[in-house]
Amino acid sequence: MGSNPLLSDREGRRVFVALGDSFTEGVGDRDERLPNGVRGWADRVAEKLAKAEPGWEYANLAIRSKRLRHVITEQLEPALAMRPTLITLYAGGNDILDIGTDMAALMDEYEDLVARLAGTGATVVLFTGFDVKVSAVLELLKKRNTVYNQRVREISAKYGTVLVDYWCLDAFHDRRMWDSDRLHMSKAGHKYLAGQVLDQLGVPHKIRLKDWDPPARLSLREWEQRQRRWVNDWVLPLFGRKIRGVTLGDALAPRWPEPVKVPRKRGLKKLMDRDAVLKNSPKASGL
Repeated sequence: MGSNPLLSDREGRRVFVALGDSFTEGVGDRDERLPNGVRGWADRVAEKLAKAEPGWEYANLAIRSKRLRHVITEQLEPALAMRPTLITLYAGGNDILDIGTDMAALMDEYEDLVARLAGTGATVVLFTGFDVKVSAVLELLKKRNTVYNQRVREISAKYGTVLVDYWCLDAFHDRRMWDSDRLHMSKAGHKYLAGQVLDQLGVPHKIRLKDWDPPARLSLREWEQRQRRWVNDWVLPLFGRKIRGVTLGDALAPRWPEPVKVPRKRGLKKLMDRDAVLKNSPKASGL
């Protein structure tokens, strides 16, 4: 791994920067000990990189609900300033859900962003989108998903990026890979996706698909109860936010806004434990 030219530059620097929205922020993989209360696949990839080859630094600029334009205006320049050697990008999923999105224009902007990232010489990792079976109402968006994925594959080939073809990962047909909102991966989903990213990068790991029993079949009453709960807990609040023009990410900052050196043992949680000790020390409290 240390000699892999795709992951370090000529100076031996190893800097991983993750860009995007809730997919990359880690929503669905809850961990109150970490920034924004989540962990996610990108944190897991950073930790496995550091375990395989010490010295990796990691920044995660992704924030939930961000559209592609936000990633470009808010995340691109800070990311480039970090001189990354590895960049992951997933963006555009929230735009697909917006009424009136011009897919041709969206994907042209996406290509411009990928061109900027690929021009740094860093290894760039892109993702297709998964066909989430949330509701028959959202089946109308399937055509947009198809357009998005086809263009992502073409752009990936054009700029020589690594591609994680999320669309083709059959494991995500199991509902247990998804959080209760049905749009974000669960802890198991994030963990499995981290393994898929690491496989594409040639990084050793021991992440395996969870060995579950077959999912229990729901009675009609159980299905109706789940549908009602999902609508009340997630769908209605989502439309309420759209009406008010607010998002869940408005008050949030990036989880790891500056590159942090990832500890080889105990990973990023070790950094949080260290910060907590420093914060509570007599010197820090002015005692």
